Amino acid sequence: MAPGAGTCKEVLESHHSISDYDITMSKSESTSTVTKPSPILGGKHGLYSTNGMHYSTNGVHELLECPVCTSLMYPPIHQCPNGHTLCSNCKIRVHNCCPTCRYDLGNIRCLALEKVAESLELPCRYQSLGCHDIFPYYGKLKHEQHCRFRPYNCPYAGSECSVTGDIPTLVAHLKDDHKVDMHDGCTFNHRYVKSNPHEVENATWMLTVFNCFGRQFCLHFEAFQLGMAPVYMAFLRFMGDDNDAKKFSYSLEVGANGRKLMWQGIPRSIRDSHRKVRDSQDGLIIQRNLALYFSGGDRQELKLRVTGRIWKEE
Repeated sequence: MAPGAGTCKEVLESHHSISDYDITMSKSESTSTVTKPSPILGGKHGLYSTNGMHYSTNGVHELLECPVCTSLMYPPIHQCPNGHTLCSNCKIRVHNCCPTCRYDLGNIRCLALEKVAESLELPCRYQSLGCHDIFPYYGKLKHEQHCRFRPYNCPYAGSECSVTGDIPTLVAHLKDDHKVDMHDGCTFNHRYVKSNPHEVENATWMLTVFNCFGRQFCLHFEAFQLGMAPVYMAFLRFMGDDNDAKKFSYSLEVGANGRKLMWQGIPRSIRDSHRKVRDSQDGLIIQRNLALYFSGGDRQELKLRVTGRIWKEE
């Protein structure tokens, strides 16, 4: 038993089985001084040097991988008295008990491993999707959170869909799995009908995808409570990044009986969640009483015709 270490009485509870994470003495328990690693072969060929020892990218990745959550570790990196490491988030999850040897973790920092990580350069995790840049280890995570090649979330709002992918993948997914209507063209004329417009609690979700200027746009229409007032809202989202979304504009129009409501704006990127766009009220909002007036008749059925167009800013 390591000096000062006690055996944990508590066994780690996890939904995932945790295999033993063996770290050799030369990597985790060595007391020799660690010099700053320097990339060899330009650092872009996956080889790094530390104390004269060469590591492959895969080897370093394994060394820095938390054995509990399998994510890369960032400071503070913790270790038990036997040298087994894990990330700070998982240290809390395992109740200060090493998941490998079951000894108390204490508050030991693995400063050597943190120093090794500081000197590394690694490719973006989205390299296979088109990002070929190399980043310092501690800058890699921040880049990946905003990498323009990172997958998009499914823009369908009618269900909790967890599908992610590039734009062609999501377009096919919307068509095949969500049965979303697909239209070609930059103008639209849609009619929305709801038999009982007073039932706003169960939100009405509708989505149509338009292929325009070689890009895809999502037209959303729904009913929801805005405070205490039931409203209907239509807005457009762009299937791409925000910088490209700003190259386009759109207009929406609804009306009848000599009255008309109009909206003009810039489509929001699907990087912004559906709820974020809706809650920001960035679109055409129609109060229920006015919507029923536009519907005509006995005001017992919602019949709205929404027209609009998309254009490219010069």
